[in-house]
Amino acid sequence: MDRFKPIELEDRRWVDPLLQTEKRFGCEYSFGCNYIWRKIYQIQIAQLCGCFALRNTVDDHYEYNYPVGKPGNRLQAVKAIFQQHDSKMGPPIFRGMSKEHIDELETAYPGQFSFSSNRDEADYIYLSERLISLSGKKLQSKRNHIRRFCDNPDWCYEDITKDNIDECREMNRKWCEIHGCFSDDGLKAESCAVNEAFQHFFDLDFKGGLIRQNGIVIAFSIGEAQNDKLFTVHIEKAMSDIQGAYAIINREFAKHNCAQYQYINREEDMGDAGMRKAKLSYQPEIVLEKYTAIQR
Repeated sequence: MDRFKPIELEDRRWVDPLLQTEKRFGCEYSFGCNYIWRKIYQIQIAQLCGCFALRNTVDDHYEYNYPVGKPGNRLQAVKAIFQQHDSKMGPPIFRGMSKEHIDELETAYPGQFSFSSNRDEADYIYLSERLISLSGKKLQSKRNHIRRFCDNPDWCYEDITKDNIDECREMNRKWCEIHGCFSDDGLKAESCAVNEAFQHFFDLDFKGGLIRQNGIVIAFSIGEAQNDKLFTVHIEKAMSDIQGAYAIINREFAKHNCAQYQYINREEDMGDAGMRKAKLSYQPEIVLEKYTAIQR
């Protein structure tokens, strides 16, 4: 497959082995993440020169993930992207790059690209053990929130299964009503991605967990193993009027689904000040800076 085409579930069988080759930590290198956002960003993929290449459409221009594969093959894939790129879609833009990728591209195409990073796109990556134990003075407030939640002993954690996934859908519907998802473009797009995650949960081998309080689902989380070191959490929702609901689903989901991975990626904050404060409050091990290259 040497031409870009819409991403499909069947593509996972050839994409995943390539993603495992480099073990990139950025959430844009997760098959499931790209699949559930495919409609919003018109995501297309191609197998170019033995590499995984991906592009999406943003504001009438193409943005490409930097190709995944062996170093020599990556540059051949970049060349193939140039050959296919439609100049009407603006200059080629590569995203999700590391400093190594910048050096690689600059060496091959000296002076032809400008490079930048955007703090809003940085991923928050945590040690799994830390999110499970919540040990240390800096996480005392999280332990306090959980204690307040547990003042009501009628709660439990469950993995998401075919028997309870519809209850999570219903909780998400209520969450969207409360937060006005359909009058906010960003929340509306996110709601579409969440519904895709529910619809294809088992096809994508997602892992999920929920919290019940008084028998009612009040929080859930969904993610996937991105590689053998990293688990990426794509979705986390909780009823914010219940103290400790977010803290308890965060801890319990990590405990039941992420303990075998060294790191947990909780993705970016998208420039939202409240989300940034919340993600920093969990003391990330890495704030993963990602770079963008734009052809001059």
